[in-house]
Formats: sequence, C-alpha cells, structure tokens
Amino acid sequence: MVLKYLIPFFDPYVGNWALEARLLRWLTFLWLFIGLAVLFSASYPVAEAELGEGLYYFKRQLLWALLGVVVFNVVVRSPLRYALKIAPWMVILLLIAILATQIPGVGIEVNGATRWIAVGPFPLQPSELIKPFLVVQAACLFGKWKRLSWGIRAGWLGIFSAVLVGILLQPNLSNTALCGTSFWLIALAAGLPLKYLAGTASLGLFAAAISINSNSYQLNRVTLFLHPWADPQGDSYQLVQSLLAVGSGGTWGTGFGLSQQKLAYLPIQHTDFIFAVFAEEFGLVGSLLLLLLLMTYATLALLVAIQSRRAECQLVAMGAMIFLVGQSLINVGVAIGALPTTGLPLPLFSYGGNSIIASLLLAGLLVRVARESQEAEVVSLRGRRRSVPRS
Repeated sequence: MVLKYLIPFFDPYVGNWALEARLLRWLTFLWLFIGLAVLFSASYPVAEAELGEGLYYFKRQLLWALLGVVVFNVVVRSPLRYALKIAPWMVILLLIAILATQIPGVGIEVNGATRWIAVGPFPLQPSELIKPFLVVQAACLFGKWKRLSWGIRAGWLGIFSAVLVGILLQPNLSNTALCGTSFWLIALAAGLPLKYLAGTASLGLFAAAISINSNSYQLNRVTLFLHPWADPQGDSYQLVQSLLAVGSGGTWGTGFGLSQQKLAYLPIQHTDFIFAVFAEEFGLVGSLLLLLLLMTYATLALLVAIQSRRAECQLVAMGAMIFLVGQSLINVGVAIGALPTTGLPLPLFSYGGNSIIASLLLAGLLVRVARESQEAEVVSLRGRRRSVPRS
C-alpha cells in the first residue's frame, strides 16, 4: 500500500468511488473537524486551570485523530472480508481485556469505575475498542444465522453475553445497554424470529433493572433526570449546569469560544457534556445543523445497507450507523435532559483516544461497505457470467 494513500486528501482514486461512499467519507471528515474545533473550545479553560497548559487535551486528541484517520483509510482500502476474518479473534482478545479490568492492579479506577487498562503511558478502554469488531462479528453471525448449527449460534451468543456482563461489572450500564441494543437491532434487521428477539429483550430489561437497583448512583440518575431542579446542587448538578448552558445559547449562540458554563461551572465539559458547550456557543441553529448532519449520515448509511447485496454487508452498515448516530443522539438527549445521565461520549467530539479510533474505524467500515455495494455487478458475456467492477 502506497504511504500517501493513508492520507485522505492525497488518494487519487476517490473520484471513482460510489457516490454514497464519497459523501460518507467527507461527512466523516466534516464531523471530525467540527468535533476537534469544539473540543479545543471546551477543553482549553479546564486544561489551563488544572494542568497549566490550555492545549493539553486538544494536542493529544489531534494525535489520536491523525492515527484514527490512518486506520480509517486502511479499512476503507481493504476488502471487507479481511475484517470478517479478524473480527472473531479481536472480540475474544478484547473480551479478555474487558474482564481483566476487574483484576486488582490491572484495571485503572476512575470515578468509581474500572474501565481502563494501562498499556505503557496510554490508558486502554477495551469496552470502546471492541465496538467495531462487535458490529462485524454480529453481522457475520446473524447474517448467516440460518446456515449455522446451534452449537456455533450458542457459542457466539455466549461470548456476546460475556461481553455485556463484563462491561456491566465495570460498572458501565450505559455502554452495556448500547451494545445490547445494537445486537438486538442487528438481529432484527437480519430477520431473526420475533420469539427469540422478544425473549432477549425481556432478559436485557431484567438485567438492567437488577443493575439499577444494585447501584444507587444508577438509580439516582434514572429518577433525578425527571426532576433535576429538586437537587440542583447535589446529584443533579451536572444536568442542571448542562441545561443552563443549552438554554444560554439562545437562537444563534454566544459565539465560538465564548461559553460561560465551561468556566468551572459545567463538569466534564470536554467529554460527556461537550454538546452542552456546543449548544451554548452555536445556539439552536448550530444544534439543528449538527442534527441535520447526523440525520444525513444515517440516511446515507441506510441507503448503503439497502443497496448491499450480501447480508453481512447490510448488517455491518446498520451496526456502524447505530453506534455512530445512535450513540450521538443518546449523548445529545442526556445533555438536554431528555434521557438519564450516562457516561457515553459524543463520537468524534468527546475527548478520548479509544473513542475516536473506534468511531473512525466504524466510519471506515461503513464507507467500505458503500464502496463494495456498487461493485461486482454480474453480466453475461459469451454465455458465461463474469464479475465486472464498477469502481
């Protein structure tokens, strides 16, 4: 592979791609660019106050973004069958890493949760990195469901369940719910029998109820978001400050870099609540434009899934769209008080190397499916059937 092809702006063959692939590629870069700009604004005050270097978070995010773009381009230029081959091994490897976070001395505890493992100077969050491989393996399993034996089905369903239990034990209910819902939606798109889906949904809701009742902070999040002003200086403080930031933006916003809530009022403004800073600085108009970008992205992903000829490709496109757009909408819903507070980052916006690499890997898979969906049309030539690539 020529090195310059890893840099997106120097790829001379992009013009030959399918239209959906090109649009998704540029929307991904636009999304990433906006996210980096918003992170710069949201993180500068807290980095200056706590670390004495305002660009601390931004510089590290920029490095992770550059690495993520390289990964994105490798995936876009590699046949999807390669991802299908390595996905089972990566799921098992990252499942072991998820379980290892519960081993004393291995897992890193932050704010009462052990979700990270130190790999040299870099914190590894396996529950984020596993998402792209879960999408690919779930698509492979459910796409071939009718052709697989019950032994293989049960084995992979057991591994998926172990992944969910491992994430739940960290504890990370929001990520568990997101992954479990994604599995369920991919299986629904694959056409699995409704009796299996209904039983799985009931089991998932039961497990969520147990987790919520076993962890007081989760129960508080579920109940207090309904009445955040009942305890504005206590457990509802984050949500109240987020609502104040969103409301302060008005129609047009305060202007880039001019958010007041990020100045020691809104907690974790550069991660979970970064949308509140965006809404304050760019207002209702900017927020609606961001939602329009997300809806356009989702629409293109659905078109790609519809146009794909292979079930696995269809389900990969669906899964990537669910994780990227679905997680974004959940994050926005939390910031505006429509959903209970969670720890889910806003893809390509929130600070975190694991999140940005996983998001760009998912986007790369989606663009790759878009490329392959327009290739290999079968035509008749001298009485024989051959594959003629279009891109």
